[in-house]
Amino acid sequence: MAGWTIESPQRLTVDDPVVRLDVRLISGRLNVVATDGPVRIDVTQVGRRPVLIDHADGRLVIRQERGRGWSGVLGWFRSMHRFPRVNVSVAVPADTLADLSMVAGQLVASGLRRQTRVDVVAGQITLMALGGNTTATITSGPVEALGVRGDLSLETVSGEVILADSAAERVRAQTVSGAITCDLDNPRRSDITLTTISGSITVRVREDSDLTVRLNTASGRITSGFPQVHTSTFPLPSSEGVLGAGEGKLWASATSGSIALLARAVDDDGEELP
Repeated sequence: MAGWTIESPQRLTVDDPVVRLDVRLISGRLNVVATDGPVRIDVTQVGRRPVLIDHADGRLVIRQERGRGWSGVLGWFRSMHRFPRVNVSVAVPADTLADLSMVAGQLVASGLRRQTRVDVVAGQITLMALGGNTTATITSGPVEALGVRGDLSLETVSGEVILADSAAERVRAQTVSGAITCDLDNPRRSDITLTTISGSITVRVREDSDLTVRLNTASGRITSGFPQVHTSTFPLPSSEGVLGAGEGKLWASATSGSIALLARAVDDDGEELP
């Protein structure tokens, strides 16, 4: 087992294998990227309490020391002023299992392709070019997923959800208060569910998509760029239809907000048009 106590900016290289990464930070910025080289940890800013790093049996743990007397998230918020921001960047193999959490700040994860779990209380989450199974939860703030594949689940209580260039086979996006904006390029038999309580949903898919579509809103307007999707206003606004062979599923539901389904043009060879 190897361990480090980081009290000032420092760069480390871990030569032993890493198959799992666990990060627990209080306040600051975390950037996790995939690499083909050795595992690297770059701490560029440290608060009054050190950053603790441990490595054993293929598991790399990075955390901020919390001190005594903390009790759950409420204790974290009460003590935030005592813990200045830290900046940590970690480069690990793409197949690393990652479990990343932060109380307040910005978290970026990119290039991982097996399983990634992200949890932030207040701040911002950005996910780029991930694969495998990805789950991201944030209480207050936006979450963005760019070029993500595999199985994707995004949830925010108060904040916006943005997906772009997504080719995930399964998408679950949910927000209590906030908009959902999606640009999807999903494969056949994909399963997409978008839900918001208070906010709008805008989703764009290829015009040659194979999806069974169902759109529902309790209070709002539904618009569609596909003539195959027919809209009814009684008893509540809803739209249903089948695109292509209908092998996949697109369900979108808003309690208070509008839903827009847009078509992205492609040419005869299936290439997107500008």
